[in-house]
Amino acid sequence: MQQQLIDIRERMIVALDFSTLDEVKKCIDPLQGHIRYVKVGMELAYAEGPAIVSFLKEKGLNVFLDLKVHDIPNTAKGAMRSLARLGADMVNVHAAGGVAMMAAAREGLEQGTAAGAARPLLIGVTMLTSTGLQTMNEELAIPGAVEDVVVHYAMMTKQAGLDGVVASPLEVPMIKKAAGDAFVTVTPGIRPLGADQGDQTRITTPEQAFRLGSDFIVIGRAITGAKDPVGVWESIVAAVEKDRS
Repeated sequence: MQQQLIDIRERMIVALDFSTLDEVKKCIDPLQGHIRYVKVGMELAYAEGPAIVSFLKEKGLNVFLDLKVHDIPNTAKGAMRSLARLGADMVNVHAAGGVAMMAAAREGLEQGTAAGAARPLLIGVTMLTSTGLQTMNEELAIPGAVEDVVVHYAMMTKQAGLDGVVASPLEVPMIKKAAGDAFVTVTPGIRPLGADQGDQTRITTPEQAFRLGSDFIVIGRAITGAKDPVGVWESIVAAVEKDRS
């Protein structure tokens, strides 16, 4: 993806980590005209159902539906066939489900996309940004370095025909080197300077993330929990644009 040709606001995704439509409205109303892309995760999708995607699309927003599908190939295929009809712009699966599952999910997404419409971007989740080396090695029983596992999952994702991956910004250079510059990277674990780290371990600032090659960054609590979300948003945009100039 040619980053320099794309409006930075189109690549900054606000995570709507809420459980009710009222909370969503309260969050996005002041941000209308500023934000372009939002993420709907499990909490909100399970609480409000498919209608939340339609609501956000009617607001003129792009939607990343972050449900991390992970099941046997046939079930993943059916799930993606259904999700394709909702109108989201990006959906995802867990790369740990394997190449066959990811390929089946892609087929289901293509089957469910209306004729003449562009199918949503399909990306694979590599390793959650809350997962550190000790957790991966000792609790998940996956040996080696986190970075090596992430790149391995990225190459599996590419083999399955997906568009890209979710990963930490810190791993983007290695992913791009292995999978190519056109392979899309979506990076959570973004914290502006001074923001609380929360429950994530592999994090960067927005400026650092784009400098490392991220195509999309996901920012949640730093925006949605701010007393002045518009002010924080615009300060982040300004910092990124200054860093890129």
